[in-house]
Amino acid sequence: MTPNHKLHKQLELTNEQTSPLFRIMWIQNKDEPHRRHFENNICAFHIGNGYILSVAHNLKVEANIFKSIDNGLYLTNIFPYLNAEQAQLFESCYPLELGNQRRYANITNPNDYQSITNLLKQINFDTRWTTMMDRKICLPHLVIQFKNELFYNNPELSAHFNPSTYFPEPSIQRHTFLVEVELVEAFYNEDIALYKIINTPKAVINAMPSLEVDYSLLDDNQENYYCLQSSPTSEIGKLLNKAQIEGFTEHFAIFQERIGGNYNLEGLRYLIKGYFRFGSSGAPYVVYDEKTTTFKVNAVQSEACPIQLSINNQRDGNFQYINAIATPLQVIQERLEKHIK
Repeated sequence: MTPNHKLHKQLELTNEQTSPLFRIMWIQNKDEPHRRHFENNICAFHIGNGYILSVAHNLKVEANIFKSIDNGLYLTNIFPYLNAEQAQLFESCYPLELGNQRRYANITNPNDYQSITNLLKQINFDTRWTTMMDRKICLPHLVIQFKNELFYNNPELSAHFNPSTYFPEPSIQRHTFLVEVELVEAFYNEDIALYKIINTPKAVINAMPSLEVDYSLLDDNQENYYCLQSSPTSEIGKLLNKAQIEGFTEHFAIFQERIGGNYNLEGLRYLIKGYFRFGSSGAPYVVYDEKTTTFKVNAVQSEACPIQLSINNQRDGNFQYINAIATPLQVIQERLEKHIK
């Protein structure tokens, strides 16, 4: 092995054709391109055989509002709890399309937007992403982007996609492919979520780069430890930067959850030093294995650490945020292997 081999592997992690780093986004109205809407953006990475890891703390966040809803769901779960004035407001903001019995958002007044948000909270209509997913209001997908119009430069693989799952984005000079995933299990205390690719040919899954898992609990003397994340100012580019395990913490934090009740983020964490951007939750921490000359994933970026350097206490455009908390995959090894093996 030569130093150039390691460099080659480092560059592979950031190249669009060889990187295992993706994004998961929740898509509403996926089959209607002119109404398609993306939200709840989070980093994610492939660990092989269609299994995807990310964080869990975005799953129970409330979306507050939705872009469309099935009329049957509206009649069952919303309409019975509205008075006449509220029903008139809702139906003016979500007119019914008779052809498919679906109500689509048509909100032009910011005051109406806030009124609908308050109304849904008042009647306790659950807009957490997990519930919206269960009700098919939106579905999570991997977002995979290339500079050319072919999926991993392969015409045969590209043929598996259609206008609902592929579209060009001239404004960013990219071609976007969507791959559906389902939530397998959320490890909320550890802040890790496991997904699996569904409704996708095996050949497509096999073409997607992946990381082998290293379950070792590493010490604080790592020379080959890195964070693979989105680039500082976008979700398109990728950044591989050196990271240092500064120490260990028996973590405890309370996740505020209005509908289902608060839960704890707790357990063993690495304290990490090394630049990370806000929006990098779900990014993998990788370690270079000199014996196999490969990078393996060892931990998942979870939260910002309260100990930070800052410029005027500002996050936007501030590249001084260098302390993070990451969950070693060792803490979920048995539960994770139960699924992937």
